[in-house]
Amino acid sequence: MYYKQTIRELMYLGFNSVAIIAIISFFMGAVVALQTVYNTENPLYPKYLVGLGTRDSMILEFSSSVAALILAGKVGSSIASEIGTMRVTEQIDALEIMGVNSASYLILPKLIATVLFNPFLTLISIIVGIFGGYLASTVFGTMTPEDFIYGIQYAFIPFYITYSLVKTLVFAFIITTVSAFQGYYVSGGSLEVGRASTKAVVFSCLLILLFNVIITQLMLS
Repeated sequence: MYYKQTIRELMYLGFNSVAIIAIISFFMGAVVALQTVYNTENPLYPKYLVGLGTRDSMILEFSSSVAALILAGKVGSSIASEIGTMRVTEQIDALEIMGVNSASYLILPKLIATVLFNPFLTLISIIVGIFGGYLASTVFGTMTPEDFIYGIQYAFIPFYITYSLVKTLVFAFIITTVSAFQGYYVSGGSLEVGRASTKAVVFSCLLILLFNVIITQLMLS
């Protein structure tokens, strides 16, 4: 049963988020590339800085932190409202009467699914974002494809990928646990479910921003 629930949550919380992450990452990468182009018009700046800036911006910040904030709104509110609805309609009470550990049955598969799949979302975001920057900077004629590709390859530090994935794992844990907590301890009616969903998104975003600073200080200082 736990296996089936985990696979269901992987599909619902993971695969269903690929499209929104890919679309947003594409436009984030495009905007970062164009802004870098327009702010490095000085002939002293080499053109490959656009590719380098896009690559590092997506890896270090946008694909992990900004994507996590987006998932906090999409996944976090979904988890809080689903569990909150089960609480106010007494479905959780029914599970406990049947001898089922309701917290483990409802929350653990969601936690496993997000921690397993969110790193893949981050990698997809990095790849799509860099591709969006490549298209934006080359299609509009601001630079040659060769310069952009050289910038992507220039002075690459593999540890940045590790740093991004570590942040993603922490953010996935925060989103799932905070949202599940808000939904699990709802009391009242449907109005309280909506408030719990809002609290889940707000608290998740605040903790993501806080831990973003902490992890950056610990890993990059």
